[in-house]
Amino acid sequence: MRSLLKQTLAGLRVLVVLTVLTGVLYPLAVWGVSRLPGLRANAEAVDTTLVAVDREGDRWFHTRPSMASLPASGGSNKGERAADYDAVVAQRRALVAQREGVTPDEVPQDAVTASASGLDPHISPAYALLQAPRVARVNGLREDVVRRLVDAHTDGRGLGFVGEPGVNVTALNRALEAAR
Repeated sequence: MRSLLKQTLAGLRVLVVLTVLTGVLYPLAVWGVSRLPGLRANAEAVDTTLVAVDREGDRWFHTRPSMASLPASGGSNKGERAADYDAVVAQRRALVAQREGVTPDEVPQDAVTASASGLDPHISPAYALLQAPRVARVNGLREDVVRRLVDAHTDGRGLGFVGEPGVNVTALNRALEAAR
């Protein structure tokens, strides 16, 4: 009986210590680091392109829609058979078509379907090229210059055959900013 009590108390001490470390101290440390200089006001990390940053306005390339709102990430868990999902996709398709001056049929699928995490910075080359005329016009750049930027920021398939090519929007917008 004494051994059981001793083990129970040891387990409770470990529980309390780990709860304080992982539930209080670690989150406070992460929060503190996020407030350090070197992060932009819109939470765009200066030295990384691993996270999508959707800048507002017509002068920028836009990422995929997101079901997440930072600082959290997560999907909507809606399937393609959800009745309201079709309406959301149709509304997004109409908005993108209007913004880009094309018909809804010309809008790529990734322009209207949400990223599960909202953190992936990649879009399809087709979606980036659809945005190129608008971005060039608003920024006063030649369209061929903007298209070259898109090409320069297009990643190929992983290992040469895995997945689809993608354009890193965060890196592309930074290059666009430097080109202006």
